[in-house]
Amino acid sequence: MKLFDVYPLYDIEPVRAEGSYVWDEKGNRYLDLYGGHAVISIGHAHPHYVTSLTDQLQKIGFYSNSVRISMQEELAQKLGEISGYGDYSLFLCNSGAEANENALKLASFHNGRRKVIAFTKAFHGRTAGAVAVTHNPAIVAPVNYNEHVQFLPFNDADALEAALTEEVCAVIVEGIQGVGGIQVATENFLQRARAACDKTGTVLILDSVQCGYGRSGKFFSHQYAGIHPDLITTAKGMGNGFPVGGVLISPKFKASHGLLGTTFGGNHLACAAAIAVLDVIKGENLIENAAQVGAYLMENLSGLPGIKEIRGRGLMIGIETEEPAEPIRKKLLYEDHIFTGAAGKHTIRLLPSLSLTKGDADVFLEKFAGILQPQEVKG
Repeated sequence: MKLFDVYPLYDIEPVRAEGSYVWDEKGNRYLDLYGGHAVISIGHAHPHYVTSLTDQLQKIGFYSNSVRISMQEELAQKLGEISGYGDYSLFLCNSGAEANENALKLASFHNGRRKVIAFTKAFHGRTAGAVAVTHNPAIVAPVNYNEHVQFLPFNDADALEAALTEEVCAVIVEGIQGVGGIQVATENFLQRARAACDKTGTVLILDSVQCGYGRSGKFFSHQYAGIHPDLITTAKGMGNGFPVGGVLISPKFKASHGLLGTTFGGNHLACAAAIAVLDVIKGENLIENAAQVGAYLMENLSGLPGIKEIRGRGLMIGIETEEPAEPIRKKLLYEDHIFTGAAGKHTIRLLPSLSLTKGDADVFLEKFAGILQPQEVKG
């Protein structure tokens, strides 16, 4: 049997990792500024994380949600405390797509409606409901019914207010679009979206799968706008590599047995990983570090030639280049041993660990500047 060939691969195999670095099978070291799609939140192989998972696995790794798993309660308590959403409830699942699926389902159960408003360049996942609200026809199969979805221009509050009626079930929006090019939802847009949803009884869902968990310099990026969504979805950095996702649920939603369900969600190992992540984020002040190092990177990037725009918050940064981004990324990877990401043809995406140091940021800045403005060869 061969693998189903759906991923274009770089011919590099990481075999070891620590902090913000990975090593390939040949012993080459790479600075990791992508964290496997924003997944590595506290750094590779953090000692507390490794110990927590190892200790848990030696006790019990899995049992279903038919029994009490007190670690789920510990995770919910710690997440509520650090995020500022202690009055919300937590439903645990396995991924960002699942989190968005369950959020959409909860919204529809709540108000009995079907129509959903999403936005241009949105990415919410690849499962049926999540891909229906994703603005990319290339990954929406005919079976993925999406006639109930209306796509509006991102950050256009006037268009949203005009489209919202009492027929609309939910508005789903990313606080910062990741795949869409690191486009930041403005504070005014989110505030007006909140007010408009309140008027029509529409559920406001903030997809924080990529931009959450401290990456923006606040726990959730929408907190810059001072709003409280009805549902908040999270995953990626939640487990630092272990699959775990969740939905933070406003008190206005009432639970009932059988309303939602999952086999693997909230298992012992997932909880051990997620609790360890929160312990490290709090204990090492990683949200503050993300804000400081992110601001440092953006400030030093802004003066470089060949850059059209710098977008983002904290350690979620998009660098829009005048020239195509892929050749630049390949030079960074193969010549300078630095992993970065992409979002479209002209945007380089930085999603490093929240523990990234200014020293490591300087390494990237020096190499990146060297590519953008190569020194002339003197005769």
